[in-house]
Amino acid sequence: MSDALPDSLLPYERWTENALRAVVADALEHVGREGLPGEHHFYISFRTDHPGVNIPAHLRARYPREITIILQHRFWDLAVDRAAQRFTVGLSFGGVPAKLEVPLAALTAFHDPHVRFGLRFEAEMDDTPEPAAEAPPPEAAPTPAPEDAPKPQVVSLEAFRRKRD
Repeated sequence: MSDALPDSLLPYERWTENALRAVVADALEHVGREGLPGEHHFYISFRTDHPGVNIPAHLRARYPREITIILQHRFWDLAVDRAAQRFTVGLSFGGVPAKLEVPLAALTAFHDPHVRFGLRFEAEMDDTPEPAAEAPPPEAAPTPAPEDAPKPQVVSLEAFRRKRD
């Protein structure tokens, strides 16, 4: 008798990631309406090469694969479009204002360091081959926390994914 699990004919992994993306949409929608409460702030990483991402050309050139944005003090027009499954936000980069449009499917990470809450995602890309991995520029990643700061608790779906041969 084999202990191997049968292949699922139902896309549970995709459904789970979509449900967790809805948590991000809920948080962004709340903040768009009410503002950021207390010390909450968000680090949001997404694939800049994902279809449907709309960012200024200078940002796409600087961050051709992925970027992490921080929603904390200066952002505007944060809105979630549930029907289109995307969010929009205004941010300044080096003093230059920019409007970003990001499909929820492009998300790779969401983190609220104030409460050590985080999620990681596989960006839903089409079937085109991915470019070789590259290290992001230093500005694309959050600054490291002090060594005495508590480590974030990231929810990972790896334990529940099927192992592929």
